Amino acid sequence: MEEDVQLILDIAEEKMEKALVYLRDELAKLRAGKASPHMLDGITVDYYGATTPLNQVSNINTPDPRTIIVQPWEKSMLEPIEKAILHANLGFNPVNNGEMLRIVVPALTEERRRVLVKHVRNEGENARVSIRNARRDANDELRKMQKEGLPEDAAKKAEQDVQKLTDNYSRKVEEMLDRKEEDIMTI
Repeated sequence: MEEDVQLILDIAEEKMEKALVYLRDELAKLRAGKASPHMLDGITVDYYGATTPLNQVSNINTPDPRTIIVQPWEKSMLEPIEKAILHANLGFNPVNNGEMLRIVVPALTEERRRVLVKHVRNEGENARVSIRNARRDANDELRKMQKEGLPEDAAKKAEQDVQKLTDNYSRKVEEMLDRKEEDIMTI
């Protein structure tokens, strides 16, 4: 029975960790005024008939905090990459110099910063909901086990452990959100 309880706790922790990883990935994509190669994550390019992620057909780097350089491995890919970036509607206007694309990341306006902070908070709430769902699932499993013969003391202790996990991951989400919000609001 103890092994089953531990398995339930491990599954809950794994689900909570996945919610945290997803939040980290989503926050990395958000523009905080500094150029980052992650800003172009999710952009796909038509590469000889196959839809391919941008980072698989080019090198993406940031030589300075305001510029992203996209250097395709094949010069013939310049135009499709440029079109894909424009189609992604990220607010970027790539400059094609014949060998690479230079993207100047514009400074964020105060209004845009506030919109981004709202988006960050929304993503954080989604992560919190996922964490609470993992807690609910674990507690439901523990109640089933209690009906099947798990001692009440063990079930209560396991529920407390699940709550500690929930509190820990909720605190991590809050820390991530605070850092990102501070990053966005810093001019």
